[in-house]
Amino acid sequence: MVQHSEALLKRIAKLVRQNQDLVEQHDKLSREHEKLQAKLDNFKLVMARMKEKGDIPDEKELEKPHSLKFKMATVLFANVHGFSRISDSMDSEKLMDELDTVLFKFDMLLKYNNIHKIKTIGDSYMCAGGIPVKNITNPIEVVMAALKMQQYLEKVRKRSGHDIWDLKIGIHTGPVTAEIAGKKKITYDIKGDTVNITSRMESSGEVGKILISVMTYELVKEFFVCEYYGKLPVKYKGDLEMFSVKGLKPEYCNDGDAFSVNEKFDTKFKLIQFTDIQEIILDKLEKELPRYLFYHNVKHTVDVVTEVELIGWAEGCTDDEVLLLKTAGLFHDAGHTLAYDGHEELGCQLAKEFLPKHGYTEEQIGKICNIIMATQMPPKPSSLLEKIICDADLDYLGRSDMIPVSNTLYKELNEQDKIGSFNDWNKLQVKFISGHQYFTKTARSLREVNKQKQIERIRSLINGESQ
Repeated sequence: MVQHSEALLKRIAKLVRQNQDLVEQHDKLSREHEKLQAKLDNFKLVMARMKEKGDIPDEKELEKPHSLKFKMATVLFANVHGFSRISDSMDSEKLMDELDTVLFKFDMLLKYNNIHKIKTIGDSYMCAGGIPVKNITNPIEVVMAALKMQQYLEKVRKRSGHDIWDLKIGIHTGPVTAEIAGKKKITYDIKGDTVNITSRMESSGEVGKILISVMTYELVKEFFVCEYYGKLPVKYKGDLEMFSVKGLKPEYCNDGDAFSVNEKFDTKFKLIQFTDIQEIILDKLEKELPRYLFYHNVKHTVDVVTEVELIGWAEGCTDDEVLLLKTAGLFHDAGHTLAYDGHEELGCQLAKEFLPKHGYTEEQIGKICNIIMATQMPPKPSSLLEKIICDADLDYLGRSDMIPVSNTLYKELNEQDKIGSFNDWNKLQVKFISGHQYFTKTARSLREVNKQKQIERIRSLINGESQ
């Protein structure tokens, strides 16, 4: 019991820090958005003036390459070995067709694993995860793709009856600069230390090995079986530790297949991927929520996502259930971007459109929508997950900042002529809070005592106004 309490306290502290980080990140993104908007407005103004003067830039000028910097990309260099094994008695044309088929299959694997192909030069193959769309999961996706490349080449060897082709693979994670060119068909090239180190890792490795740098290792070690391989001297940076990837960890394998992931892997992966999804949705809320939403704003969504995770762990939820809760918390007020009334159903609609692109199944989305709909007033949750989100949604009722938060809700309703005087609002609040009860044991133990104190504070405000 003591250990459980200590673990819960650590989780609470971690979630509080994450909450604060998200609020700070949101503020930073807002400032960056304002700066970018100002630059865009200035660009439009300049273009309008140039149009008036007939001094529009040449289209070829607009197609010139430009660069973007990515703080975290995972680069893969692969080299197909086998040309030295080809003898005069073999059909070289058939073998080249076979190699083309292998490289084409690699291209398909990249698309499936959300990785961008950079280029193929002879028997060398280069790709990167985390570009052109930034994401936090790219190290896992690139290592998974490398394993599938290896697996496919093994199938080719068995099917063809010869042992010609083999792979050397090097993988490294770090910042890159991507040079983007083209207008109709956009192409990418990447450069920087990360690219150079990855190339050297591939060159220094052994045929049949997948080598990853210590940077990549730290980001994927939870999922894959890795062995220490050795050190690579890097100019001006010292020795770089490298690891060899053997396959998926047994707990993430499907029926013992070291290349096939199970549901546990999928859930763990999505919990990491949630950071990317959260950034996209919070950015959408920041840009599209009406300005009169003083309560149902980005901060409220962040609070609910944080609180459902806290209550979920305390109530003994599984990783899969916590994923459903956090996703539902993220979308539960997203419908406000479309309309105020009936926003729960609209939030479900947005979830159904968005989540399939990120690997959520129909069953998962259905459960997420049920959790969202449980937040309709008055709340009538039936399952544990529905009870958790209802408690998280009204968590402020038992917090010390209840009255200032409540005032933002009054201001929001008043702006839409949905409530009368402030005194009427306080009377309504007393009635609502007095009849409200948290559904989970965790919320009752954390918030019920403070909630009773808030009732007395609001009553004193009503009495003060009526005098």
